[in-house]
Amino acid sequence: MTSTPSGIPGTADDSAELLPIASGARTRAALRTLIRPDRGRALLGLGVLVGATAVGLLVQPLLGRIVDLVADGRPADALTPPVVLLLVVAVVQGVTTTLGLTQVARLGETVLARLREQFVERALQLPADRLERAGAGDLTARVTGDVARVAEAVRSALPEMARSVLAIVLTLGAMALLDVRFLLAALLAVPVQALTARWYVRRAVTVYADQRVANGAQQQQLLETIGGAVTVRGHRLEEQHTEKSARRSRKAVELTMRSVHLVLGFYARLHIAEYIGLAAVLVTGFFLVRDGSVSIGTATAAALYFHSLFGPVNAALVLLDDAQSAAAGLARLVGVTDIEESAVQLPHQRTEVGAAVTVDAVSHAYGPGRTVLHEVSLTLRAGEHVALVGTSGAGKSTLARLVAGVQQPTGGTVSVAQSAPGPAGPSVVLVTQEVHVFTGTLGEDLRLARPDATDADLRTALATVHALEWAEALPEGLATVVGEGGHRLDPARAQQLALARLVLADPPVAVLDEATAEAGSAGARTLERSAEAALAGRTALVVAHRLTQAVAADRIVVLEAGRVVESGTHDELRTADGPYATLWRAWSGSRSASRTP
Repeated sequence: MTSTPSGIPGTADDSAELLPIASGARTRAALRTLIRPDRGRALLGLGVLVGATAVGLLVQPLLGRIVDLVADGRPADALTPPVVLLLVVAVVQGVTTTLGLTQVARLGETVLARLREQFVERALQLPADRLERAGAGDLTARVTGDVARVAEAVRSALPEMARSVLAIVLTLGAMALLDVRFLLAALLAVPVQALTARWYVRRAVTVYADQRVANGAQQQQLLETIGGAVTVRGHRLEEQHTEKSARRSRKAVELTMRSVHLVLGFYARLHIAEYIGLAAVLVTGFFLVRDGSVSIGTATAAALYFHSLFGPVNAALVLLDDAQSAAAGLARLVGVTDIEESAVQLPHQRTEVGAAVTVDAVSHAYGPGRTVLHEVSLTLRAGEHVALVGTSGAGKSTLARLVAGVQQPTGGTVSVAQSAPGPAGPSVVLVTQEVHVFTGTLGEDLRLARPDATDADLRTALATVHALEWAEALPEGLATVVGEGGHRLDPARAQQLALARLVLADPPVAVLDEATAEAGSAGARTLERSAEAALAGRTALVVAHRLTQAVAADRIVVLEAGRVVESGTHDELRTADGPYATLWRAWSGSRSASRTP
């Protein structure tokens, strides 16, 4: 968990640097790009829906024909043909509508999956400090709430909107074929509907965008408060955090109620439009029938046509609610996928052949006045193991993350040479003390590092880090489900799993950031042996949690206040009586004291 400068979660300024939100034009352009690979499916779905809607428009003339037959006193058997045709129309329309909506839904799900993949890919490429500045709540709200809104629109609103728009256009055309005066009468409702849509859209865009931001801020506060509950209680900040959570919740509720009032006003205006249009069509039909211009059946068909528009028109306009909400969510997702490449974590620069790392005058700051590294220069020779040591806050983990490529330096460069052209795996792999065991089988968890690895490869990697014995002792061996809801791995075994993934990835450079810190004293030696085996034959940068790791390193680099103050072997630095010697004496003394009966 990321803490604020004070070290107390949730005490940071409310003005987080949120991830960008795409403009309307950019969102539409991104949507066109997402749909482009499936244009054929889109045209097919649209064509089938047009056919289904056109067939459905035969219902009103057939009913009008039945009215005319009855009004003319025709025998009952004269009603058989139009009734049979009504049944045929119902069957054909049902089948074609199902096929069309299936194509539209499949298109929507495909586009949504493509958007999700792009979002996750770009989010994983962003520098960690950029995500930290935005806050976990902003990213969580986008990947959960915004994706859910877009998914709901894709699964329900998109197919219904497509069918409704087609029904409106074709029905108005059918009314014009009956008599253009019916169409003109029906169009009297359009100004009210257009003004209603304009009134709604102008307000909804802002309301829904603000609502998504407020929900993100609410989630951020809840995550920080719950994640830092121990610290909050320790500093007696319960009331302060409860008030912050309540304030952000109230903001979210206020915006939700604004959206509810907006929808209620929207519906009220739509009902007025319906009454105006239907009354106009009925009055027009009355005069046309009286003048003998049309039959009663035709006037009935016109009235039924307009009445059949209630559903599609209302659906299309009501779906503006879902569309605006989904559009706001889509803009937030595209805002992440569309972040300029310059802001995305770029690969390391690659220099001459031979695995080595060059850190050249690197500085890094987490914000104004929060510089943690000051023009650090460091070279790791091929195959060399370098230990980083220093007091807490010296900048060790930051330097490790920069070398691993997890973050970009705010100044200077980090270069990683490639041992061979066109590598299959990453140049650098980072293993930290915060290891995640992914949900799935043990074999699947390991194959995250190398998807094509065989079971034999997995066993070899586990054996390398001295984990094969306990892995084979699991209930189903490599097929045992681990992670959330599965077999629980203790911190030491979880760390060995991470080291086995490092072996499978087989990078030329490895970075270990206190990767044995979670083992406790009992498993420390076992994990150190596992780490040594995993690093064999690689260039390695190790943030040493225990100075025994520094003793075994080829070279030790001492950081102090973000600067390199010493560099050399264990024996050289211990006899130099500098910062490292002070750390060594303190560490050795504490170990001796802990062993004293």
